[in-house]
Amino acid sequence: MPHAGRTLPVPALAGAVPRPRGEAAASRRVAIISASVGAGHDGAAAELARRLDADGFTVDRHDLLDLLPARLGRAVQQSYHRMLVRAPWAYQRIYAGTERAGGGGPAARALLRSAEDRVLRALAPGTGAVVSTYPGASRVLGNLRLSGRLTVPALTYLTDFSVHPLWVADGVDVHLAAHAIPAAQARAVGARDVRVCGPVTDPRFTPGGSRERERARAWFGLPPHSPLALLVAGSWGVGPVRRVAQEVRDCGSAVPVVVCGRNEALAGQLRADGIEHVYGWTDDMPGLMHAADVLVQNAGGLTSLEAFAAGLPVASYRCIPGHGLTNAAALDEAGAAVWIRDPADLKAVLHDLVDGPRGRHQRRTGLALFAGAPDAGPAAEIARVHRSGPPQPGPRPAARRHPATRRLATTVAVGCAAWACAVGTGIATAYDGPGLARAISHGLDLDDRAPQHVPQPEGHH
Repeated sequence: MPHAGRTLPVPALAGAVPRPRGEAAASRRVAIISASVGAGHDGAAAELARRLDADGFTVDRHDLLDLLPARLGRAVQQSYHRMLVRAPWAYQRIYAGTERAGGGGPAARALLRSAEDRVLRALAPGTGAVVSTYPGASRVLGNLRLSGRLTVPALTYLTDFSVHPLWVADGVDVHLAAHAIPAAQARAVGARDVRVCGPVTDPRFTPGGSRERERARAWFGLPPHSPLALLVAGSWGVGPVRRVAQEVRDCGSAVPVVVCGRNEALAGQLRADGIEHVYGWTDDMPGLMHAADVLVQNAGGLTSLEAFAAGLPVASYRCIPGHGLTNAAALDEAGAAVWIRDPADLKAVLHDLVDGPRGRHQRRTGLALFAGAPDAGPAAEIARVHRSGPPQPGPRPAARRHPATRRLATTVAVGCAAWACAVGTGIATAYDGPGLARAISHGLDLDDRAPQHVPQPEGHH
């Protein structure tokens, strides 16, 4: 999301000096673990931290990628980005394979286990609850709870409308969902204590009237009277954005306004294509949403939720593989965002969303997500879990392996994951052929869990 990575003020971030134990024990302290893959997970963590801070909590934020050994977190981030940009079919295969398998293979599990000690050391004394906004962090916290090494509640905030099995980890005490559909999906894959508590978005995202619309269009230099379609593609600007911008322009239902995030190359290409209104990274997405009539998105992440809060109808179109496709299906099922599967429908659907009954219905549906009582949101649920005291005793702590054994396991995990990230992804992105995705899947132990042939996702052929 082109703005969700901004840093919101919290009293203590990763690396904060721990308080003395006596003082910390009496404090109200929560840790939030996210991951800087895209910006949606960090954006949700930042808003949860802001709300908990306002409720009097001290909040420590951590990036799981920084807690993986041998700087492997950055390799994971770079490989994920490379796959989405250059080999989306490879990401689709991995996503589908882990979905069928119910999680990653032995190498992926060993890699996450290698972060457990670092996660425990990162938690300040007096931490009363730990929250994950990223699937890998949930896996780490679940293992720590099951082993008895983490003795405070672990919670997962589900940032997506669809729930991949990696999100649900045994040992996590509470799962928080924005809507009944992700809650049902989480329960279906074994989540315990799932609570529907609504989404989290920056409070600047609110519906705007005609005055805000006029002011925003003047500020951004946008046409004062034409219908505008705001096109977003995450903080990395991934997916067939150029194609979508041209299709929106050519269909005539709305003028495309494209936000490219940090993808400067994409912005240059769009301008060369004759797309007039192109923006890079911006912190004023609330203003752009006030200016727009409809949002067209391809991933279903935090920006979609912010559009709902701003009273903007949303369309999913030519979605990125993996979570982009499953989120589009879940949002469509919820009636919150229409999924345009056929390009022939683009013109009619956009026209209906801009000025028709479908647009009015979606505005009501999106705003209804935020209509709950002030004490019923995700931050309020986290506060309730924290205040409820220690959870019931968990399973007996597992026997700790000898340090040399742990180091060997970490080395093997790092080696396998590094092979998958660096070698497998490099091969897959260097050559255009879905069969080469097996190189990556082999490194992640998925070979026997998914078929060799993977169809190209819609919008990537």
